[in-house]
Amino acid sequence: MSDQNEPIHIEDDDARGAETTGHLRYILGIGLVLAIVAMSLIWIIPALYG
Repeated sequence: MSDQNEPIHIEDDDARGAETTGHLRYILGIGLVLAIVAMSLIWIIPALYG
């Protein structure tokens, strides 16, 4: 029987339930760049022609 006061250690992949491939980092980066470009165009185009 285990001691109730002893911490339980679970490996990262077991706790997460999936592998970490790193693809999400690229998706978030691309989304951030696209958002910055879109917001810049929304601001710059009316400033040029307005």
